[in-house]
Amino acid sequence: MAEQRLLRSGAASPITGAGQRKPLGFYLVDAGIITPKQLRQALYLQARQNAPLGEILVGESWATRDDILVALGAQYGLQIADLQDFTPPADLSAMRSVDFWLAHNVIPWMRVGPILLIATSRPDRFETIRAQLESFAPTILPVLAAPEQIDRAIARRFARPLAQAAETRAPAAQSCRNWAMNSRSASIALALVALAGFAIFPVVGLATLFWAAVGTLALFLVLRIAGLFTYLGARGPNAEQADTRPERLPCVSILVPLHKEREIAGALIRRLQRLTYPKALLDVILVLEEHDDVTRAALADVELPSWIRTLEVPASDGVTTKPRAMNYALDFCRGEILGVWDAEDAPVPDQIEVVVRHFAQAPEDVVCLQGVLDYYNPRTNWRSRCFTIEYNGWFRVILPGIARLGLVVPLGGTTFFFRRDKLIELGGWDAHNVTEDADLGVRLTRAGYRTEIVDTATYEEANFRAWPWVKQRSRWLKGFMITYLVHMRSPLRLLCDLGVWRFFGVQAFFLGTVGQFLLAPALWSFWLASAGMPHPFQGVIAPEILRACVYLFLTAEAANIIVGALGVTAGGRRFLIPWVPTMSLYYPLGVIAAYKALWELAVNPFFWDKTQHGQASEETLPEPTFRGGLHPASDGS
Repeated sequence: MAEQRLLRSGAASPITGAGQRKPLGFYLVDAGIITPKQLRQALYLQARQNAPLGEILVGESWATRDDILVALGAQYGLQIADLQDFTPPADLSAMRSVDFWLAHNVIPWMRVGPILLIATSRPDRFETIRAQLESFAPTILPVLAAPEQIDRAIARRFARPLAQAAETRAPAAQSCRNWAMNSRSASIALALVALAGFAIFPVVGLATLFWAAVGTLALFLVLRIAGLFTYLGARGPNAEQADTRPERLPCVSILVPLHKEREIAGALIRRLQRLTYPKALLDVILVLEEHDDVTRAALADVELPSWIRTLEVPASDGVTTKPRAMNYALDFCRGEILGVWDAEDAPVPDQIEVVVRHFAQAPEDVVCLQGVLDYYNPRTNWRSRCFTIEYNGWFRVILPGIARLGLVVPLGGTTFFFRRDKLIELGGWDAHNVTEDADLGVRLTRAGYRTEIVDTATYEEANFRAWPWVKQRSRWLKGFMITYLVHMRSPLRLLCDLGVWRFFGVQAFFLGTVGQFLLAPALWSFWLASAGMPHPFQGVIAPEILRACVYLFLTAEAANIIVGALGVTAGGRRFLIPWVPTMSLYYPLGVIAAYKALWELAVNPFFWDKTQHGQASEETLPEPTFRGGLHPASDGS
């Protein structure tokens, strides 16, 4: 019906000059699709948004994509090509690389004698395309197609090379994909030698165990205290709150990797619809695996808004991981800024505005912003309360302090935003690393870039069941082990890239985190000494050192309590303060997770132990008053 109205309004011929061509909005008004008032409002918005008029009209739900496509056809006198089940001819698509077709969102449709027809969704930019293809045909003409159809056609033609590239995108020297079997065998052999040495020389073994446990505790404690004092020193008015906005708001792409998400699909769409950023500038991509019939079926029952699309990642004989899926989707993104959310995430509504403003005022070397991760179900049970305390302490206190100190910021897996061109420059994610986020944080710092903490929060589901918690934590710890081993292949090169201070930060975070869990039983023995009971290391370690270590251990516990209390206060969750002292009972499950991770590191390093979401209901969220981890929020109880 809309097409008939537009055709009656009078279509321009393909050879009509731009000066004679009526503006797109006039065709839509003449056809009765939009009102003159809506056109004026759309033009007002276009002056402030880096988006074409058609996208603004679709984003405001004043027109459909089909309406815009038909109007463009009438405006330019172009044929509309149906690419629904179309695969580009191999000889035509080989004229240029897949990077060319993706960058310009065009694809060859067919050749008719001397005429080459190219499908595009932006005829206003076609002269650039024509100039780069003129050597392949005497006459090159555009036909119109929806951008999503063009993406799918490109994916059908280039699925295999794109999938292979997604697995090897990160630089080999900073990737774990060459973690060969002999490396794993060497790790197992080293562990067996260590056990044998411990049995033969028990005194030396106990001393080594003692100093390793104390050393990793001290490393991580120094990191936490440094972050804590930096946090405390930065309290007060924050100069970073200046309301700096770009002249025209940019397009922002968001990747949401999904895998077998039966329960979460509907809730995810409802949460994304709360976003207040202009919909014409939102490009949300739900990334599915080709074989994932579960998520596909769940999404089939949900009507997706115009600014949300799906992208299927071709199956692989190698790895099937979240970073591989994101690498594949990276080239299909349209935004200048790219962010990542998880399936269960509930970002605060103004999150994108905050990110765009922060990037507008940040120096050029700030290529990544990490938001705060919090949980929307802290009252589910004791474990969810402790998980919330842990995350509030880390993301609202320690991590902002680490970032202000200029140390490497291990990214959080979700709610981080990149300047997309810099992410491509870095080689995207390591497709084989099961903590691709922390690895990327190290790689961007090695390249001379920085991460800052942005004053916005995303709420997700706390993993409150014991065994799923162990599985999730073991994946994180295995990834930390892999990331550390990969970047420490050449310690001197890492030291040169990072400098002494950041190099120390890497040691403190990765060795401290992994060591605390692996060597926790040795640390627990200090509770015996603090209670006046015999200590296992008596006779091996001097009594004065043991007494000093008791004080070190108590200092660590006190620091954990302070950080936890400050974190839940900043997060508007003061009702959790009475639970903070119980955190010492929360971490023992991490020991099981650490040894599970160590075993998988040797036998199955790329195995992705998926966390099942959708098991808890969403509670009332506190007011989003977080500002860079520096200002306490009101009580959310």
